[in-house]
Amino acid sequence: MNPNITILFSTRIIRLFCYGFLSVILALYLSEAGFTETQIGLLFTLTLLGDAVISLWLTTSADRFGRKRTLLIGAVLMMGAGIGFVLTKNFALLALAAIIGVISPGGSDIGPFLSVEQASLTQLISNEKRTHFFAWYNLVGSFATATGALAGGWLAQSLQLSGWTALESYRFVLMGYALGGFILLLLFFNVSQSIEVKGQTDSTRRVLGLHRSRKVVFKLSALFSLDAFAGGLLVQSMFAYWFFVRFGVDAGTLGSIFFGANILAGISALLAVRIANKFGLINTMVFTHIPSNILLILIPLMPTLPLAIGVLLIRFSISQMDVPTRQSYTMAVVAPDERSAASGVTAIARSVGASVSPLLTGFFFGIPALLSLPFFLAGGLKIIYDLLLFREFRAVKPPEEN
Repeated sequence: MNPNITILFSTRIIRLFCYGFLSVILALYLSEAGFTETQIGLLFTLTLLGDAVISLWLTTSADRFGRKRTLLIGAVLMMGAGIGFVLTKNFALLALAAIIGVISPGGSDIGPFLSVEQASLTQLISNEKRTHFFAWYNLVGSFATATGALAGGWLAQSLQLSGWTALESYRFVLMGYALGGFILLLLFFNVSQSIEVKGQTDSTRRVLGLHRSRKVVFKLSALFSLDAFAGGLLVQSMFAYWFFVRFGVDAGTLGSIFFGANILAGISALLAVRIANKFGLINTMVFTHIPSNILLILIPLMPTLPLAIGVLLIRFSISQMDVPTRQSYTMAVVAPDERSAASGVTAIARSVGASVSPLLTGFFFGIPALLSLPFFLAGGLKIIYDLLLFREFRAVKPPEEN
């Protein structure tokens, strides 16, 4: 195997471990630091907006500026955000760290990493193997997120049982997040030039790094933004906070719940390869996503914690089948020298779509009667996205399906 593939998979594992490590305790940390639910939601919104702006700037120029350089900058921003959150409880300074840095409130992959890594992997593998590699790429990421959530939740719980205050234990987890950014920096230094765009790039006038594929990418971006807005209503930190408020679940148990959920999500991504080979990428994206969104709507209707966890786990067992297929499809329908930009633009559209949602959820969570409303909104909007995606792209096939 190409050494660059090994490095890119390793950085994916470390990064997603850190995101999961942080996601379970981030909202709890901010609450313990004295912030209200509305302030927490606002901070998460600023985090995602800042990520959208920074990532858009980096990814749309990565194919020309250099993919390796872009990855190194992302690692520095991730490390800086973790340090900023450790050093201050001032809301304005935290907002600044959130906007400029890279920090994940939902356990999902943010920043410029995903877009540049996807473009690099697509260059290193064949069309026929693309979805297969992306499925494993997502599988290892889900397992890393799951392990990180388990480790972060139980580490905080163990420190508290040892006499640490809740605030101190959560801050210690944040220090681990900053360390993860430093490890990424060291690994990205070892990536070779084979991940860079080969040959002369198209000289056609570009918009956001795109030329021939603009129309397709912009249309996909609009749809992905709707899906992300719905998903942003329930980022993993908010999901964990909902379980805490509704059922009084402690940090350690929350870590275990999301460990299991992310393991199932990773397996579902791998199963998507066989389904996509038989039915196609778009069909797999749509017809596995709709049932998972129905299950999302059912979670707050469960009267007990075991039933709510059960529905959550069933939902996660099919929820990520659209992820490797979506990523593979985006890379397949654009030109090679547009891949970082295409992945970046669609990722930014998702970040922008998701950026407003936590603020709404924070508002809803502050009103007891509206505590479960985000579940219904998220599930309903995601189903609308699925139907629109099928209508617009069922006839646009990737090379391996022609």
